[in-house]
Amino acid sequence: MASEHPTGDSEGAELGRFLRARRTQTSPQQAGLTVGPGLRRTPGLRREELATLAGISIDYYVRLERGKETRPSPSVLDALARALHLDDQEHQHLRDLAARAARYAPEPPPAPSRTVRPHLKLLLESLRPNPAYVISRSMDMLAWNPGGLALYAGLEDWPAKHRNLARYLFLHPAARDLFPDWDRQITGCVARLRAIAGTAPDAPDLTNLVGELLLKSPDFAGLWERYEVTGHKPARKTFHHPRVGTLTLTSQSMHLEGTPGQRIGVYTAEPGTPDHDALLLLDMTAPQPTQRPAKTDAEQHRQP
Repeated sequence: MASEHPTGDSEGAELGRFLRARRTQTSPQQAGLTVGPGLRRTPGLRREELATLAGISIDYYVRLERGKETRPSPSVLDALARALHLDDQEHQHLRDLAARAARYAPEPPPAPSRTVRPHLKLLLESLRPNPAYVISRSMDMLAWNPGGLALYAGLEDWPAKHRNLARYLFLHPAARDLFPDWDRQITGCVARLRAIAGTAPDAPDLTNLVGELLLKSPDFAGLWERYEVTGHKPARKTFHHPRVGTLTLTSQSMHLEGTPGQRIGVYTAEPGTPDHDALLLLDMTAPQPTQRPAKTDAEQHRQP
């Protein structure tokens, strides 16, 4: 259902959703099965086919998919991963979901701090003219240098607290024109959010964003239903920028140690190339807003 909310109705609900999504997207041919003549009403594998491939009973598998069985053994998880041809990232996601369903994983923490340390803001400034920014685990843009904000055309028109790269991709009218491979961009974006929300489905920073996008974007709702958790982020991105023209940049994203899931994103181009000249122009012509110091968590909580 497109209206699915990331929070589950039982400990095993998220595990069941993931198994069902992967089962319906795995063809019998991919699984090595010979399909006889006649119309198949079920997309992908049938429950009994997957159970047979994994060496478990159909009743046990149905209980897993319905969230009634919450303690599958590691060997069962590995067998299901093989039968569904999960890659390493998807396999680990399956293990993480099973750990949560079995109550081995701790309860998800509250939304992480949005505070960006001063030295990280200095780092962003030192990277100019390369566009750079710091984002939260739910893709909120927390800090940036001029090019880092200006690269996403039109994002500066939104209030700072509303600037989120997932929200931009799906809801900003400029996003489709900015990215020639917009379909690929949104697929990777949803896969990243799905992977995080699967193991922290009740975290408010994620549930609020996902709930908003499910309501406002049919494209997001359709991709969310697929439950893909493997994002293939291209090393190079092309932008059709309304201010500086077309430029192709190399992207790099890195986790920031000692932060609550924050990452830094940087775009670069080889000096002396037209792409680098475009970066220089973008940096020089970008608005130069004064970023006020990020509020502490206590200050944020005191706001009405």
